[in-house]
Amino acid sequence: MNDKKPEPIPKKSITEDEKIVLKKIGERLKKYRKEAGYTNYEYFAYENNISRPQYGKYEAGANIQLNTLIRILNNLNVSLEDFFKGM
Repeated sequence: MNDKKPEPIPKKSITEDEKIVLKKIGERLKKYRKEAGYTNYEYFAYENNISRPQYGKYEAGANIQLNTLIRILNNLNVSLEDFFKGM
């Protein structure tokens, strides 16, 4: 039996283009949150059982998984199509 551990896969760094897109996603999350009547991101996160610090990072442009984005948009009553329209 081979006891050798597999080499860890190095994390890919985010490109500048990806950073721009993530920033736009964060800005849109903030826009739709405010349109939903939440003036404070922490209140929205708390009310929807999302980590407040992590949600703040999403609005600031942190990398977000698609399933997490879908869950947030469902809480805001926004479709993926509407969210990405014009991007």
